[in-house]
Amino acid sequence: MPPLSTAEAESFLAQRHWGVLVTLKSSDGRPQLSNVAYALLDRRIRVSVTDGRAKTANVRRDPRVSLHVTSDDFWTYVVAEGDAQLSPLAAEAGDETCRRLLRLNEAATGHPHSDPDEFFEAMVADRRLELSFEIGNLYPTAR
Repeated sequence: MPPLSTAEAESFLAQRHWGVLVTLKSSDGRPQLSNVAYALLDRRIRVSVTDGRAKTANVRRDPRVSLHVTSDDFWTYVVAEGDAQLSPLAAEAGDETCRRLLRLNEAATGHPHSDPDEFFEAMVADRRLELSFEIGNLYPTAR
């Protein structure tokens, strides 16, 4: 199969919501891989992460990330690379971070959350924040 065009690769990412996020470990620089749910919103990959987890700490130290996404049959894939940014921690139910996480959740699941207030409370209790990055490079794509 020939490589995807850039537009096809972006469409591929937009249609899927499961991937493997790669960050770099501080101990030895090796990649750390995490299965994540994500959404492509406003031309940014967005992922809900928890404060205190390795991937969050890795991004605070080194913002370089990659997201690997495969097709259902496994043979088509796209990797999106970029420099991640972290939102503030969800600190109060309904704050800006909570609203961003709700939008991400609804985009990734494909339906509105049944109880946004409960969702907001869970985001604060779980110490959640949003990791996002603009796609700096996509592959494999046709040049």
